[in-house]
Amino acid sequence: MSDARENGDRGKQRTDEAALSARLQRLNEGLGHARDAAGGPSDSPDREQEQAATAAGYAKGFRLSSELVAGVVVGAGIGWLIDRWLGVSPWGLIVFLLLGFAAGVLNVMRSAGLLVGTALDEGSRQDPDR
Repeated sequence: MSDARENGDRGKQRTDEAALSARLQRLNEGLGHARDAAGGPSDSPDREQEQAATAAGYAKGFRLSSELVAGVVVGAGIGWLIDRWLGVSPWGLIVFLLLGFAAGVLNVMRSAGLLVGTALDEGSRQDPDR
């Protein structure tokens, strides 16, 4: 009796797999017709512009994240060196890690265009009208 049940289950699985395969085939054909009617994804100049904009976004994101990471790493490195030279561990690392984080955030804001400049930058510029 268990052999009949196992054969019945196998037959049902094969039928289900055949139905799923047929459905997948119909979906692939429908997608192919839809792509042909739309003109294909590689033929449109809008798609190329969209890919260029996406690549530019990724590049800006990587640049901004590297600005932040660099500030933190440089601050931590300077703090670690000060701890080693002066023997004030862990205060140098803590202070310069926080300063590095602040500098990294400031660099990210400048790179993103949220800050135009600081008072130090504006004071050092020479005005041609003077």
